[in-house]
Amino acid sequence: MRDAYHEDLDALTERLVEMTRLVRSAISRATTSLLDADLHLAESVISRDEEVNRIFAEVEATIFDLMARQQPVAVDLRMIIAALRMGTDLERMGDLAEHVAKIARLRHPDSAIPPEVRSTILEMGQIAERLVTKTGSCIASRDVESALELESDDDAMDRLHRRLFKILMAPDWKYGVEPAIDVTLIGRYYERYADHAVRVAHDVVYLVTGSRPQDTSVS
Repeated sequence: MRDAYHEDLDALTERLVEMTRLVRSAISRATTSLLDADLHLAESVISRDEEVNRIFAEVEATIFDLMARQQPVAVDLRMIIAALRMGTDLERMGDLAEHVAKIARLRHPDSAIPPEVRSTILEMGQIAERLVTKTGSCIASRDVESALELESDDDAMDRLHRRLFKILMAPDWKYGVEPAIDVTLIGRYYERYADHAVRVAHDVVYLVTGSRPQDTSVS
């Protein structure tokens, strides 16, 4: 019975890692659809978000079942609490990638991204991919040191987010209100995507140490 219980716990980790792979693919394809005005790719991101939602529903169901049947304590309880929070954040990351793709679809056949901000949006997409890739690795390995690094890794996304606003507020912005709104929303989606990746990493730290990241030091 306990062997089956721990197999269920291991399966939770595997499902969470799978979610990181799916939301990484989603943000990658969403970025490309946005920059290339690729309607087919945008539609694929939107339709495949259901897969992320389905896996999260399975994670939730497993967690509630384990809570009811096993009454976990100590590390096992931390695993279940952390898994629920991680799954919630990863599901939200999938939604944010979908939001990016929906803007690409809305503006098709034109690109929603003016030339002046293309390089910034591309870089934001690349950082988002790196963050979620590292997050998946942290979940699989329970590497506290790498998990703590995501906080500083996220600083690059914050800098790009601020850069977007400087471009939008510059006197020589010539694209009007609608593109400015699109770029503002897109920048916010990437910034929030990165924040959720950091929150998942914080939960890895909590799972391993029982402490929040601000209370944990790595020598």
